[in-house]
Amino acid sequence: MKNNDPISRRKFFRSSIGMGAAVVATMSCSASAAAARQPSAINFHSGFVSDPSTYYEVLEPVTKTNKPPMVLIHGGAVSGACYMATADGRPGWAHVFAAKGYKVVVPDWAGTGRSGYIPYDALTGETVIRGLGKLLATLDRPAIVMTHSMSGPFGWKLLELYGDRIEKLVAIAPGGPGNVSAPTEFLTVTSDFVEVRLAPGAPILKLSRKQPFVAEPGWAAKKMVGTSTRFPREFLDASVATLDVIPPRLLLERVNYANSAPRVADFSGYKGKHIALIMGTNDADHTVATDKPIVDWLNENGARAEFIPLGEKGIQGNGHMMMMESNSDQLANAIVAWLQTGKFVAATS
Repeated sequence: MKNNDPISRRKFFRSSIGMGAAVVATMSCSASAAAARQPSAINFHSGFVSDPSTYYEVLEPVTKTNKPPMVLIHGGAVSGACYMATADGRPGWAHVFAAKGYKVVVPDWAGTGRSGYIPYDALTGETVIRGLGKLLATLDRPAIVMTHSMSGPFGWKLLELYGDRIEKLVAIAPGGPGNVSAPTEFLTVTSDFVEVRLAPGAPILKLSRKQPFVAEPGWAAKKMVGTSTRFPREFLDASVATLDVIPPRLLLERVNYANSAPRVADFSGYKGKHIALIMGTNDADHTVATDKPIVDWLNENGARAEFIPLGEKGIQGNGHMMMMESNSDQLANAIVAWLQTGKFVAATS
């Protein structure tokens, strides 16, 4: 018998995530086969930490090494799957780092993806950060933390609150902390929505204060790809199909509505901490003007931060989703070089 019962918004979003996961699984078939051919055998398992529920996956070399674990934190509208496979189905950064001898832990933010549902009015950056901090506490030694885009502010707070559990931090096109966030122009504010302009000349965004932000294909193509020459555009539709919604309070914090962006107050965990901020040449939202002040702020507060614009390393064309782009292996290997030698050395790609 055909079921004509209406589906709830919550069930729809959950089923959409499942359909997206199926697309990723299809894309990852060749990635899994390629990973299996790599010389280093990899074990896989998954788990949760609770309060808040935070799902994670682990890729770990069968042969143990003395290298620190790596925790790869995704950005907005995606899940940890963005580190598992590239847009064209090759093994993603998680596989590459594991093959280099690192235990790799890939979480989904609390309240998103596979971590399960949290009511939108209760889902804040503080909630996500608490879940990530509890995950760091389960590891047997301090970890290398990687953030991307909207998770950048989570990383700055993790350094403050869990600095003893973090060895180094790699920030890929990150959002800044509330301390140095670029000013946002708020055009209209009502009880239901706000209209914002993130930079002079930028398009106006209408953000609901109660409902999640849905990554429409046009917005997603502009944000994920834009003018990138490294993203394989024949796989754009499949990549967009995997996108999740962005919970409303998290997005309002990201644009610093009512000064709600996470701010750092105690910098004791920053002292001497090695941090790399990496920025592509074709990411319209991340320029020297937006990202260099974050590095300056980090160094002013005791960190040992390095600004790495890829163009200065001879790497052209990367957009916002560089971990999924055609030269992802080149970039992963350069990140490993920085972790091990302090030098971001990129082989020709």
